[in-house]
Amino acid sequence: MEKNHPVSELMAETIQKIKEAVDANTVVGVPITAGEVTLIPVSKISLGFGTAGSEIGGKAPKTMGENPFGGGGGAGLKVIPVCFLVITGSMVKVLPVDAAPETSLDRIVDLIPDAINRIAGMVEEKKAKKQEKAQEE
Repeated sequence: MEKNHPVSELMAETIQKIKEAVDANTVVGVPITAGEVTLIPVSKISLGFGTAGSEIGGKAPKTMGENPFGGGGGAGLKVIPVCFLVITGSMVKVLPVDAAPETSLDRIVDLIPDAINRIAGMVEEKKAKKQEKAQEE
């Protein structure tokens, strides 16, 4: 059986710890239900890790794997909330978590989906009223 080098073991341990910290529920969270509304949190993950090591041979180096080993590893993980998916009945809205818009144009772009939803609601109400009038006559 081949002996693993300490650097390989160090990397394997670092990767295992990262796998424990990050899973699919970290990016798309567990749905939260309150009455008829369901919220699904969505996040962005940034990750970096590094591992390094060296055998210290001294004056009389031995064969690979028999010299003293020095090494280390580390990782950084950043989870940033992006938005919530808000599900009400058959309608889905995106509720951003980011900072306030920087310009007026950004604010207008943010308002477009809500304006479309309101217009669609008004059209549906008018259709329903026309159908009610037609049924009454």
